[in-house]
Amino acid sequence: MKSVRVNPAHILKYGCICYLLLLLIGCTPAPLTAQQPQKPRQQPTAIADRVVVEKSKHQLHLQSRGQIIRSYQIALGPNPQGHKQRESDGRTPEGIYRIDYRNPRSAYHRSLHISYPASADRQRAAAVGDNPGSDIMIHGLGTSFAAIGKLHTAKDWTLGCIAVTNDEIEEIWKLVPNGTIIEIKP
Repeated sequence: MKSVRVNPAHILKYGCICYLLLLLIGCTPAPLTAQQPQKPRQQPTAIADRVVVEKSKHQLHLQSRGQIIRSYQIALGPNPQGHKQRESDGRTPEGIYRIDYRNPRSAYHRSLHISYPASADRQRAAAVGDNPGSDIMIHGLGTSFAAIGKLHTAKDWTLGCIAVTNDEIEEIWKLVPNGTIIEIKP
């Protein structure tokens, strides 16, 4: 009889992945078996001139000339209520900013940088001796968690960023040019 060697690192890796999937499945509001097949989305013909994030609804909307052309369910930081006060507080900032640059090689697939902190954010943090934080992005899931898709929205998990699926960040990447205003509402 031939013996099989099992690499302990593989057991740990796959065990963690299974645990995460079970955790996320347990957090879903509706049974997964009731999902209908998704229809392919039509590509909008308009480019977004504004991004609106509604933190309380966990939604991101792309707008063109005041009309919503796309909407996405999002995940935020683990402490989503209120404006970001300092680095590592788990909050997503609130206010009006701009998409000021993009990272095509992000660890989270692709990412669009939000111009936080503004001077008012820096002044507010400095007044109490804090660092306001930085590197707030709209990003995907990366390769490690791409398979969970929309299940990532079952729990707020970012460090203050706004997360969508890899397919969604690809679409947002094409529709949102640098310089676009982003309004992040409570």
